[in-house]
Amino acid sequence: MKLTPANLPAIAARVPVPRYDRSRLRPGIVHIGVGGFHRAHQAMYLDALFNESGESPFGIIGVGVRPEDEPMRDALREQSTLYTLVEKGADGPPRPRVIGSVIDYRFAPDAPEAVLSALTDPAVRIVSLTITEGGYHVNQTTGAFEADAAVLAEARDGARPTSAFGFLTEALARRRAAGTAPFTVMSCDNVPQNGRIARRTLSAFARLRDERLGEWIDREVGFPNSMVDRITPVTSGLDRRRLLDEFGVEDSWPVVCEPFSQWVVEDRFPAGRPALERVGVRFVDDVEPYESMKLRLLNAGHQALCHLGYLAGYRFAHEVCRDPSFVRFLSAYMEEEATPTLEPVPGVDLPAYRRQLIERFSNPEISDTLARLCTDASDHIPKFLLPVVRDRLAAGKDVRRSALVVAGWARYAQGVDEQGRRIDVVDRRRGDLAARAARQLTDPLAFLDDETLFGDLRSRPAFVEPFTRALDSLHSIGARATVEKWESRT
Repeated sequence: MKLTPANLPAIAARVPVPRYDRSRLRPGIVHIGVGGFHRAHQAMYLDALFNESGESPFGIIGVGVRPEDEPMRDALREQSTLYTLVEKGADGPPRPRVIGSVIDYRFAPDAPEAVLSALTDPAVRIVSLTITEGGYHVNQTTGAFEADAAVLAEARDGARPTSAFGFLTEALARRRAAGTAPFTVMSCDNVPQNGRIARRTLSAFARLRDERLGEWIDREVGFPNSMVDRITPVTSGLDRRRLLDEFGVEDSWPVVCEPFSQWVVEDRFPAGRPALERVGVRFVDDVEPYESMKLRLLNAGHQALCHLGYLAGYRFAHEVCRDPSFVRFLSAYMEEEATPTLEPVPGVDLPAYRRQLIERFSNPEISDTLARLCTDASDHIPKFLLPVVRDRLAAGKDVRRSALVVAGWARYAQGVDEQGRRIDVVDRRRGDLAARAARQLTDPLAFLDDETLFGDLRSRPAFVEPFTRALDSLHSIGARATVEKWESRT
């Protein structure tokens, strides 16, 4: 049965569907960057809130600003923005439910004014973002805003907006001119201090156009930091077929995810917010302890597995987590290198959290590919892993496991695995990475040459020594044997 509003009563006999009247939802949130994660996380939480309370002023209008968002436009419009979320645990059958919190979708390349109309609607009180780490135009090492030629062209007064920050700037300029209160900008990306970075980028972008607009944004707009967590792999054709075969629901783009979900947000919403604490969202004064925990344990843990695991011949995260050598290595990284760099995290048992991460990574139902986890490592490793390295070096502590992770990335960036098969390295810096990875065969430190990624690590003997030793071992005996040897050292 095709997923449409008319078919919801029949689908409800097989799969939970929204219990609220979608026709009564009113737009209150615009989300830029609708993908799998947003639909498995923020939209899911709002759907749960609407189911519980019938609260209606915070329906979501989804926005795509990139040409690559066109398939999402088509999938959502075909189903009146309904979609199926399928939770897949390791110990039971899949649990699908239909999500109805997204009430509209607007595609900027087709209709930029329709996007601006949504963003300038006084009823819209929050604009949320999942635009990936690379969408913030910041230096990976310093965090400073970097305006390339495209940003400078878009920031000219009168230029047509094309990016997330271009649309935000134009919308806030129009709201200011009309005397309309600004919306809150809520980043849901895996960026340290994502609200602070969003503020820095947006106010700097606006200042390129109008200094006073940038000052107004800095003064009037809320930018709460947030920590988001849910493993959401890419939807496969098998996922679609299984939903149809087992539950009779035909959905052109369902979302699959793990059962676990977490969202911690600083309570800074000058224009108001939905009562998401009623459905498990934690609102706090300072999100940094939770954020650091997640970035340095979960996200850096994924980086510890993905490149080395791929080189060893594995293709899925759960396969790597069946290998005792890799589990020992990951556990030791989390316990002995990452955790000592963390501040206390209120309400969290860190040893239990680490054990839970291993269980989550081991879930075979998710089938999270190592290729997905390896994507855009130049955005991920500087934010997730290298802060651990720098804190450990500052304390005079050992970083050999972190150094092995970076060496695994350097070996992976050569573009050929241990069996001589080509690796499709997906990264916006792919060319530079490949060139430096090729030079490391004669210059073992060539991969560390880019200071925008690595800062001064090339000149830090306490990092260079284990890095070069790890890289040599990866070339000589391979990834699995190196990981096993690394944890056999006393």
